[in-house]
Amino acid sequence: MTQENVSPKRGRRRGGEDTRELILSAARELFAESSFEGVSLRQIARHAGVDSALVHHYFESKEALFTACVELPADPLAVLATVAHSSPEQRAESLIRAVLGLWDSSARPALLALVNSAISSPLRASLVRQVMNRLLMPQVTAGLDGSPAELRLRGNLVISQLLGVIVARHVVKIEPLASASITELVHWTAPTIQRYLTGEITQEPNSDDRNGQYSPSQPESLRP
Repeated sequence: MTQENVSPKRGRRRGGEDTRELILSAARELFAESSFEGVSLRQIARHAGVDSALVHHYFESKEALFTACVELPADPLAVLATVAHSSPEQRAESLIRAVLGLWDSSARPALLALVNSAISSPLRASLVRQVMNRLLMPQVTAGLDGSPAELRLRGNLVISQLLGVIVARHVVKIEPLASASITELVHWTAPTIQRYLTGEITQEPNSDDRNGQYSPSQPESLRP
């Protein structure tokens, strides 16, 4: 039989050096297109062209696979473990110390790579957004009073403030933030973050918003 007459083997991949990366690539794509909840391990295996048993061989759970997809240098739940158990009225300081402490550790290069990839890649941005919504937001808002929409807003405001400090300190390296101690950063930023957590956040319907969403109320002096 000549080589031209030999048919290629068909079927699912049985394993190999690149199997783990194939699974990760398929999972990143499906998680970004849908969501963590909307994708099953069986779907990921089928998309990667591997047997579903191989997914379990390389990753002990869907959570572990998702974490690997985002390439987090640390477990967010472990980093924020003390935050969720702190008093809501005093949470800002513990939150800032936990997050900025991680950025000042050996995990900084991996975190910088994660931020840069989220900025440049819509797929990575979708994965990071899901990490924030699934893992970070519940820890930040644990024990706070308010409707789901209000808690989501408070969590978003807190994360936006922290991201601003992180980018200014580690990416753009604006002084004096770049060389400030964490204690100084806590002193400067904790009041704002604490207000986002437990202070008054007034909203009113925006009549021009066709999506039915809310926008922050405008001070009377600035209203037309």
